[in-house]
Amino acid sequence: MSKEIHEYIEKKLNELIGVLPESIIEELRVKLKEIPDLSKDEVDKIIKLTVREYRNALVEPGEAVGTVAAQSIGEPSTQMTLRTFHYAGVREFNVTLGLPRLIEIVDARKTPSTPMMTVYLDEEHKYDEQKAKEVARRIEVTKVENVVSSIETDLFENIIRITLDPVMLKDKGLTPEQVLKIIEKIKLGAEEITLNYEDNKPVIIVKFAGEPEAAKLSKAREKIMSAKIKGVKGIKRVIVQRRDHEGKTEYVLITDGSNLAGVLGVKGVDPTKTTTNSISEIESVLGIEAAREAIIREIKGVLDEQGLDVDIRHIMLVADIMTWTGRVRQVGRHGVTGEKESVLARAAFEVTVRHLYDAAARGELDELKGVTENVIVGQVVPVGTGMVTLQMKPSITRKAGSN
Repeated sequence: MSKEIHEYIEKKLNELIGVLPESIIEELRVKLKEIPDLSKDEVDKIIKLTVREYRNALVEPGEAVGTVAAQSIGEPSTQMTLRTFHYAGVREFNVTLGLPRLIEIVDARKTPSTPMMTVYLDEEHKYDEQKAKEVARRIEVTKVENVVSSIETDLFENIIRITLDPVMLKDKGLTPEQVLKIIEKIKLGAEEITLNYEDNKPVIIVKFAGEPEAAKLSKAREKIMSAKIKGVKGIKRVIVQRRDHEGKTEYVLITDGSNLAGVLGVKGVDPTKTTTNSISEIESVLGIEAAREAIIREIKGVLDEQGLDVDIRHIMLVADIMTWTGRVRQVGRHGVTGEKESVLARAAFEVTVRHLYDAAARGELDELKGVTENVIVGQVVPVGTGMVTLQMKPSITRKAGSN
């Protein structure tokens, strides 16, 4: 590109300041400089087309953006399938998709029906499968029951015999001694806890003093089996997934269960990329702006997965409405709709009489600024041309008429 064209592009872009947003001007600058052998006429045409497209994309004053967004998302939603996705061929590992997932998001559910995380690894761990498995072991909750091949209660000897599975111990990266230490920490009221080897299998024997009691042994057995050895609370299972990225093989962890705060602190995890499908966790750990981005990403992901094309701006408007107060609110009577300023708008949605009683008791005033309340009282809705108020001076009108 010649120096003359370069200077011409800069001159024309400087003229666009105040006409286009800075981000679009910068993007236009980069794109124009990537095109070889541009003429001044071509630069003018590209800039003119960009300005025209931008202006066509702007919302007209008075546009009913809420209604348009509701229609744009609501209509395709009726075409969604009610199904779940089968993850990595594991029967117990499903992900809720389609309409049920969309309802979860807009209802601002505290816990998704199938909570899951996508855990990205740092440079040291993401290219090596064994290192990725090590991080997976640190994250996945491992209980005593996961490494036991059999457990027996003996009322005659007043003992509990726990036979450990050597294969599972190796898979979880544990030793019999580590399991023994965990059992010793449990308040069982045992007289003695020992580790023996029978037929090359580690066996932990928990012996109780006093008279044998079936209820006591049964309760102790449940405590032992549910005792956590290691892992992050809430993460039931971790799958190591292989992905090809920019010509390189990387490993990513997919979890059954979610605990964003706990996982971000695990060695080997990349905290800048790791994410969860739990909006409430993102809000509490990363803040409301991150929660807004998550809502947009999750809704867009659901629609894209179903092959439905919805303009991103409609989704962004829903996310804005749900988060503008500084907390995530559901689109319903316990959130966005139920917290409207207008008494009549709240009453029109649900539990009409209660809203009217409460408003009367508090002496609330409805200024009739919204759509719903104006429809109720039979006034022009303040949308489109209804936003314009025409004022006239009869004296001036008469003078103009006499002429």
